[in-house]
Amino acid sequence: MLNVPNLLSLLRLLAVPVFLILLGDRRFPEALCIFLAAGLTDALDGAIARLTHTRTTLGAYLDPAADKLLLMSAFIALGLMDEVPSWLVVIVLSRDVTLILGYFLLFTMTSHAMEVRPSLAGKLSTCAQLCAVAVVLLRHVRPDLVPPTLEGGLFIGTGVVTAAAGIQYVARGLTWLQRQGPAPSI
Repeated sequence: MLNVPNLLSLLRLLAVPVFLILLGDRRFPEALCIFLAAGLTDALDGAIARLTHTRTTLGAYLDPAADKLLLMSAFIALGLMDEVPSWLVVIVLSRDVTLILGYFLLFTMTSHAMEVRPSLAGKLSTCAQLCAVAVVLLRHVRPDLVPPTLEGGLFIGTGVVTAAAGIQYVARGLTWLQRQGPAPSI
């Protein structure tokens, strides 16, 4: 069902290539505007879905997929541009690839879909990643607003929260798998 929250998630998906083109052209002010608008749709879609009781199965998958595509592509591009440390790119990508592969692995092992439910650590991780990317872009637009210590501290905090969220999701997946019982014999 295409409702307002799902439409906002779709807009976020469509913003990704525009953002990447602007970033590749080093048009940082425009890239920052697109990125902030995409981040705003992330906050709005969930709030609207909760307030209007319009949560859908499509939205449960579309929202995190849009988040992952936006953030993973931003970190890859900024990493290739030497704008964020490579260790942070590795942590962000490792967590998201582990989540995606883990979910599909659990589904194929059990033939049951695991409910997609973000944790508080996952939400904090997404927020920290959004902030880290926004600060990097802001540094190019208004360098006077971004002291180096802010950026360095934000990178470390983002790495820690992202790693913690990844570990928590792996633990949740393993716990869920144990509750499913033994695997069927082939």
